[in-house]
Amino acid sequence: MLVLASASPRRRELLKGAGYEFKTAPAESEEIVPKAKPETAAILTAKSKALEVAAKYPNDVVLAADTIVFINNEIMNKPEDEADAFRMLSTLSGARHTVITAVCIVNGNKVRSFFGRTSVEFYKLTGDEIRAYIKTGEPFDKAGAYGIQEKGALLVKGIRGDFYNVMGLPLARTAQELKKFGIEPK
Repeated sequence: MLVLASASPRRRELLKGAGYEFKTAPAESEEIVPKAKPETAAILTAKSKALEVAAKYPNDVVLAADTIVFINNEIMNKPEDEADAFRMLSTLSGARHTVITAVCIVNGNKVRSFFGRTSVEFYKLTGDEIRAYIKTGEPFDKAGAYGIQEKGALLVKGIRGDFYNVMGLPLARTAQELKKFGIEPK
């Protein structure tokens, strides 16, 4: 059985849409992003979540992921409040940034980690546009304070790479890796 070690509705939606059967069991420990290169930080965080949940489900295949938005040597996690969301979105305005989603899959002693990288460019945004987006409530549970699959799509000028990686799960690569664990969509 596949266990998704995430509370993310986007990850659940992506796996379900691709035809996977799974149960959800989010990691319960506080998420602390280590000070490291963005790729390393994302992999370590995803691995920590996967191993925590795998300890509770030792006979299942556990999948965990972590998404990081990175610009100007800053890792942007989920915003703490409206002011933090405004700061993040102002930084992303008119600029190109990188979204890294790391995935860790665990089954017993078998552990596989990888990451996807997507370049995203935002339109130049006014303060009023940023405040209007913040009022939608979308920014508060998302790294970098935006979701590309909802109203946040209106902020994005273009992407290079995997769209689903920006949503929080590089789906095609994840499917290839899950096959190695005997997990395929129905």
